[in-house]
Amino acid sequence: MDALTLTLLSILPALAITAGLKDLISMTIPNWISGTLIVAFFPAALAVGLAPMAIAAHVGVAVAALFIGAGMFALRWIGGGDAKLIAASCLWLGVTGAGMFLLWTGVMGGLFCLVLIFARFYSRPYLLGAPGWVVQLMEPRGDIPYGVAIAAGALMAYPSSPLLELFARGL
Repeated sequence: MDALTLTLLSILPALAITAGLKDLISMTIPNWISGTLIVAFFPAALAVGLAPMAIAAHVGVAVAALFIGAGMFALRWIGGGDAKLIAASCLWLGVTGAGMFLLWTGVMGGLFCLVLIFARFYSRPYLLGAPGWVVQLMEPRGDIPYGVAIAAGALMAYPSSPLLELFARGL
């Protein structure tokens, strides 16, 4: 059972990394990533013994995050894939992990934006022959693939999630 549980618990990190890379390369986060995170949460939560009321709290945090993300999307602050990835990540992180997730996402987003601004300013002479996604990423007024920061925030906050705490207690 521990190998199955560990496999289930590895879904969030694997898909967060996939989402961040996909957003970096294509400026999109496919719906299948957020959908898989949502579906996979429930067997992972049951495998570690998360109580039904705690599962309900996780769902509540995710729904609240989705509404806030939808508002941010409506204001054109983030993309739709970003909003869905935030909600799906909050589902996995719950009440206790969501605060750390949002903090880490903000910190990593700020650092990523600073690095990207610097790279965009200095990279123009070196883009000849670069892949199309790199040229697009280095556009001076181009979009910022914030899924990278969301993925980093999820990875940084995941160790403090109730799922991993329950798994660690069972070892």
